[in-house]
Amino acid sequence: MDEKPADQLDKIHIRDLRARCLVGINPNERVNKQDVVVNITLQADLRKAGRSDDIADTVDYKAVKQTVLALVEGSSFLLVERLAEAIAGACLAQAGVRRVRVLVEKPAALRFARTVGVEIVREGPAT
Repeated sequence: MDEKPADQLDKIHIRDLRARCLVGINPNERVNKQDVVVNITLQADLRKAGRSDDIADTVDYKAVKQTVLALVEGSSFLLVERLAEAIAGACLAQAGVRRVRVLVEKPAALRFARTVGVEIVREGPAT
């Protein structure tokens, strides 16, 4: 099967994954866990899975969720940017994932704002 060009990859969305972690530069943020909301778009070639109906031919998004939750809840980063980067790396380590978009939001970061978020896109090696 020919490899799909990167701009035509299929997408799997994990939306509004909620977790608590230490993230921030202020003293209270280094002691008290905060809520974060993570949105992930995994990009992969899903044609084989669409034909086979076999979990082995797709990205196991339950495994991605478990990996990301464990990473976030065990993390202690100063910057949301670093947390997003770590999540992206974990996602790209999953079989079949060629590109990932990660949005990490801190709902309590700014007074008078619903949320503040950092969004990144990272690409892994073509497989």
